[in-house]
Amino acid sequence: MTNLFKNLYKYRELLKTNIKKDIRGRYKGSFLGVLWSFINPLLQVVVYWIVFPYLMGGAMENYLIYLITGLIPWNFFLTAITGGTTCIKGNAGIVNKVYFPREILPISVVASSLVNFFISCLIIMVFLLGSGVGISYHIILVPVIAIVEATLALGLVFILSAVDVYIQDLENIVQFILSMMMYGTPILYQLSQFSPESTLYKFVSLNPMTTIINCYRDAFMYHQWIDWKSLGLVFLLSIVLVIVGYSLFRKLEKGFAEQL
Repeated sequence: MTNLFKNLYKYRELLKTNIKKDIRGRYKGSFLGVLWSFINPLLQVVVYWIVFPYLMGGAMENYLIYLITGLIPWNFFLTAITGGTTCIKGNAGIVNKVYFPREILPISVVASSLVNFFISCLIIMVFLLGSGVGISYHIILVPVIAIVEATLALGLVFILSAVDVYIQDLENIVQFILSMMMYGTPILYQLSQFSPESTLYKFVSLNPMTTIINCYRDAFMYHQWIDWKSLGLVFLLSIVLVIVGYSLFRKLEKGFAEQL
């Protein structure tokens, strides 16, 4: 891990350049450009807002705010994982021709997704104010929660980006798992709808993204302090994933040139 921090400092300008490239490249050639950072989540929220209250048998109080404070943080995780999984293979030309620490690529994807998330948080605040829910001082905890989420994503991306070079079908597998994981996270529904004794309740409760989403809602929507113990456990898991993921990444990167 010491090498990781040394490389990040030594190649900090390259990291900054890659983050900027990822942010700009996401909407390159688009007429609306960075405005899609706002439009995409809004369109998604509108669809779920119209459909899901009926599927759940009635409208939840402040369901629109409940959706926004779940979907936008989820989209941060989704874009980081999907973009990070393919980042080595997608930069095969550079990887094979130029020397630089390969971990710069997955880190820049997660970092650019984090920046994009903070931009999207403006949408959440607009809706909080417009709906009358309002904003409290608890919002200062959002960057802390976002760092935990980014750390979790980075640990997974280190593993997935390295393995993706060797296993061609991994991208499709990841897409499927993410789709299932979204419904295994209380984004569209409330966990309280299920019995605490049920297997589904226990499964969803163990999902680290459940803790992260709940913390966002505590800070944004419910104006209360987050569950520090639960978030701390997720952060500890995330650190372990980063250490294991980075070790695996360094081991597998020796064969990148042959596979690419």
